[in-house]
Amino acid sequence: MTDTILQKSIYLRATPAQVWAYLTDPDKLAIWFHKPQTPLVEGPYEMFGTESGKRLMWGEVLVAKPYARLEYSFTIAPMGDRSSTVTWTLDEVPGGTNLLLRHEGLPQGVEAFDLLLSLDKGWDEHLGRMRASAHEAG
Repeated sequence: MTDTILQKSIYLRATPAQVWAYLTDPDKLAIWFHKPQTPLVEGPYEMFGTESGKRLMWGEVLVAKPYARLEYSFTIAPMGDRSSTVTWTLDEVPGGTNLLLRHEGLPQGVEAFDLLLSLDKGWDEHLGRMRASAHEAG
């Protein structure tokens, strides 16, 4: 692992159970992110482009504690054989949920900075879509 970490925190007008569905249910994931063929539970997973159908990311779900914490290894083609770790933490707050994303173990150095910028921008866009969908449903 490296010291390169991306962190994001958003508030959602949704219960932890509703947010959990956005993190683990294939149909909900397809709305804001990429679509796995099966719900995310502990064990291997793959996610595919909703339009292209191409495998975009893969790894293993390491922790799946419903409504509280989801952690998985994260690999995408631009990372080569390297794997990073994504951890989602859900905290109930008055009126909804605070969702914290921690993406760590990312490649370091000048040569990896473009990948870091791309992931940073991508997470912002994905989380924006999740918020829009969750608030529409609420």
